[in-house]
Amino acid sequence: MAGSKEEFMVYNSMTRQKESFKPKVPGKVGMYVCGVTAYALSHLGHGRAAVNFDVLYRYLQHLGYEVTYVRNFTDVDDKIINRANEVGEDPLSLSNRFCQEYLKDMGDLQCLLPTHQPRVSDHMEHIKDLITQIINKDYAYAVDGDVFFAVEKFPNYGQLSGQRLEHNRAGERVAVDSRKRNPADFALWKSAKPGEPSWDSPWGPGRPGWHIECSAMSAHYLTFNFDIHGGGIDLIFPHHENEIAQSCAACQESSVSYWMHNGHVTNNNEKMSKSLGNFFTISEITERYHPLALRHFLISAHYRSPLNYTVSQLEGSSDAVYYIYQTLQDCEDALSPFQEGSLKEGTEKNGRTVKITPAAQECISKLHNEFETKMCDDLNTAHILTGAFQDALKLINSSLNLLKKKQQRQQQLLMIQSLVEIKKEVQELLNILGLLSSDTYSEVLQQFKVKALKRAGLVEDDVLDQIKERTLARKNKDFAKSDQIRAYLTTKGIALMDLGKETIWRPCVPAGEQPSLPNEQ
Repeated sequence: MAGSKEEFMVYNSMTRQKESFKPKVPGKVGMYVCGVTAYALSHLGHGRAAVNFDVLYRYLQHLGYEVTYVRNFTDVDDKIINRANEVGEDPLSLSNRFCQEYLKDMGDLQCLLPTHQPRVSDHMEHIKDLITQIINKDYAYAVDGDVFFAVEKFPNYGQLSGQRLEHNRAGERVAVDSRKRNPADFALWKSAKPGEPSWDSPWGPGRPGWHIECSAMSAHYLTFNFDIHGGGIDLIFPHHENEIAQSCAACQESSVSYWMHNGHVTNNNEKMSKSLGNFFTISEITERYHPLALRHFLISAHYRSPLNYTVSQLEGSSDAVYYIYQTLQDCEDALSPFQEGSLKEGTEKNGRTVKITPAAQECISKLHNEFETKMCDDLNTAHILTGAFQDALKLINSSLNLLKKKQQRQQQLLMIQSLVEIKKEVQELLNILGLLSSDTYSEVLQQFKVKALKRAGLVEDDVLDQIKERTLARKNKDFAKSDQIRAYLTTKGIALMDLGKETIWRPCVPAGEQPSLPNEQ
């Protein structure tokens, strides 16, 4: 495989250990990830799952695999029906609206579109066929138009979660229903109720249970044997446990090689969820922060670890991504006249290849090796943009300063080509992580500035007026006032930078308590 000399290790929730990744078909990967139940706007937990598995998708492609990535939408569900009844909207219309909102949010977060995005409502025949197979193999039974899976028929029930059948008490994880043979039996098909959407079936009109949907859609697009099944850690039980039971009941050879689960997003160390009312929607965050900053935050912890949401961490991510893009912009500005002229694609006019400096070679080697080592270790994105990555940005900036000085032609070409190669490596790494925007660097930087002004409650003219006031104060040697203006703007997340006789501003992490302006005292 291209991309890495190291063995790609992934943590398998089924075996509870890291394992070497080996797909069932060499060179090809089948991956199914449980998507959202579309009844409300997506929150950070949904964003984390999508971003984490998008990083996996991108990295597998980087390794040279042809990936079939399936992520479903649940658009038929109790929660959707209840919400639709509350607002007086058709359930399928409501769920379609929130599917579109989800796609917009994930597009903003730079998640690649999966190969397939099936919806439950489009796969009713596949679901009914699968239920029929399970009944025919005596793993399920019909009662008054409902169909239940008989968990006692499946001896391996609990193998993924470690949950024992006797712990699965009715009323906690599953609905209480005296018609069940075992309180832990779960619904494959629910009979129609007045005012609910329903489809005809051999057991009467109704709709599918939640768990059967994913078994049917994964089998349809990937067969019963595929490589990766993913989702949030809260899906291990009962959802994924029930999927395994259903799929194995229908097809004895059913097998998923690797079960992968991402950790929760927490708010003050408590799981962020709609039911607890302590969540933030993705659109609420991206209204105030650039989506790239949010994506950076979402990959800042290992995907299996809890990720605690704080404003300070989001501010830190915003500042980190701004610095990356400012460095790339400065590099592009410095290189553009040379690349348009005598230097292009690492060659001189006479056709000789231009080498790079030993420092640049070492930097690129370290950057590549450190990145691959971390990614091959179960996608360890925590701190992946520190260490060698920060060293690369520092080398770019120090080289740009040297480039401004007068040098011999050969030394200048060496420096330029070194910058070209380092920049290329940085861009490739960012692209694999989904942090390389299709917009220009200058456009992204401007977008960050717009968000910073919004958070500060200012418009750019306000900042420019403060810069003028400060310039006048400095001219009058009123350095106390000059420092006060700078300190005030810094608390607002606006940093002033003096470049010769010019002062410019950029976003920064807000600092300290907010002092008043001189004219407010």
